[in-house]
Amino acid sequence: MSLIELTDVRKTYRTGALEVAALRGVSITIDQGEYVAVMGPSGSGKSTLMHIIGCLDVPSDGSYRLASEDVGGMRESQLADVRNRRIGFVFQQFNLLASMTALRNVELPLTYRSTGRAERRERAMAALERVGLGDRTGHRPNELSGGEQQRVAVARALVTEPDVLLADEPTGNLDSASTAGILSLLDDLHGSDRTIVVITHDGDVARRTRRTVRLRDGLVVQDAVTEDASHGEARA
Repeated sequence: MSLIELTDVRKTYRTGALEVAALRGVSITIDQGEYVAVMGPSGSGKSTLMHIIGCLDVPSDGSYRLASEDVGGMRESQLADVRNRRIGFVFQQFNLLASMTALRNVELPLTYRSTGRAERRERAMAALERVGLGDRTGHRPNELSGGEQQRVAVARALVTEPDVLLADEPTGNLDSASTAGILSLLDDLHGSDRTIVVITHDGDVARRTRRTVRLRDGLVVQDAVTEDASHGEARA
């Protein structure tokens, strides 16, 4: 089942008389349960593509459907609703609120949905248990390691049971041990049929996925299964 469908998506930014074509006709389909890496050098368009997939921006032209819903021409209020219902974000900088405990940080997306307090607490606890932090719920971000903070961010992304987990350079600020832990967690989440899209410049991260889409100059230059380093064969 197709979950993400981009057809001839173009994005042009205009500043006065200056026009910059960030995407120049990108067509990608991602099915439910896929684990996909999007790679490309600086200026390739991968950040713009992430913003469009995540409903943080809309195409200048072309179409984007998420879970069969046409989101390409939505107003900001509609996009905010789609983001809250369908997309879980994990960012390089964690984006946790320093004054709140891990549990409260994970509860936040449910607060925006007006979910009742008892249900918020139950679901946030379950999400933190899911990422291995059931014993760190009362800790604030400055009391957690970088890897633990990113696990809290993953739990926050998962607590709404989104259609897509969208991770932007999720290991960019982590040491090698924490990186390995986050990648193992993403592997585990994919194993439970979670749809994951990772924006990365790191080949080691991309090799953990099942498919790699490469961008250059706003165009898809490669879309292929990823070599499986652990099994020595191509992923189908």
